[in-house]
Amino acid sequence: MTDRYDADDLTRLATALFEHAGLEADKARTCAEILVEGDLMGHTTHGLALLAPYLAEATAGRMLGAGEPEVVAEAAATQTWDGRRLPGPWLVVRAAEWATRRAAETGIAAVSIRHSCHIACLAAYLHRFASRGHFLLIASSDPAVASVAPYGGTRRLFTPDPLAAGWPAPGGPVMIDVSMSITTNGMINRLRAERRQFEHPVLLDADGQPTRDPNAFFTEPGGTLLPLGGTEAGHKGFGLALLVEALTAALGGFGRADGPTAWGAAVLVLAIDPARFSGLPSFVRETGWMAEQVHANPPVPGGDAPRMPGERALKLRAEHLANGVALHPSIPPALAESARRAGLAPPRARGK
Repeated sequence: MTDRYDADDLTRLATALFEHAGLEADKARTCAEILVEGDLMGHTTHGLALLAPYLAEATAGRMLGAGEPEVVAEAAATQTWDGRRLPGPWLVVRAAEWATRRAAETGIAAVSIRHSCHIACLAAYLHRFASRGHFLLIASSDPAVASVAPYGGTRRLFTPDPLAAGWPAPGGPVMIDVSMSITTNGMINRLRAERRQFEHPVLLDADGQPTRDPNAFFTEPGGTLLPLGGTEAGHKGFGLALLVEALTAALGGFGRADGPTAWGAAVLVLAIDPARFSGLPSFVRETGWMAEQVHANPPVPGGDAPRMPGERALKLRAEHLANGVALHPSIPPALAESARRAGLAPPRARGK
């Protein structure tokens, strides 16, 4: 039987660990909330699995624990921030708060962030804003990392370049979080550690041959992740990745052309206020109609009924909040080790 952990307990421990590593209280709390939110929704490679790497970044001084971002450009509905290597989750939440407030006046507002630390699971930001009636879009790239080849190529050029969006609907927010590669760096590392292969070819080896083996990524020269769409339709994922690169690194003014070496993110946070367009009631009427039609659509033979993006995550989130978070087996030992180093008590499973 899988152990379950109280979400509030996990958040308190992660907050304490971040504070021990030098983060100011509000930054520590926000980072902890976003990581736990990732696990609440089942994104187990981008939740508390990132805690130990984040702590290492903070301890080594590569993540700044105090201070504010620098506003380097500003217009009526936009700001460009130098994140100054501040914690990524805190920067994104701050940017979303600014953008949603400004969008209430201008209809659309956006913040571009350069020099951010890694921002974790993009979907983890959507519920808190979409459930308040906001339409939020987040795009992210890592200018210092390359793991995906352009369609038709065999050498790494860009990252999985995720794009996420959430908007209100009657049955709960619609939430999309899509990477522009078939799989992620985190999943490759996990399957390699577990000595497992993918169910389908999601990589190219160094010779450009499709493979299920995560070890192909770690050869010299290395393999690459296949863009979204794979060998047949990967031109679509490649095109979308170029879009994300333009929305993030290019708009922010710092990207791959600068030759960065620090693990981090270039980010765009864009907010739309439906109330400033046709109005929130008409917006939700349309999104609700679409959800009803999706649910009523006949499933393929032997398959499950169609569902809206984010429905499974919301259901899992509610179940985890009620009954405890079922962490991936690799995470509790890592949490215990981080707690031991900080002189804190490790997380205790429910009923133990």
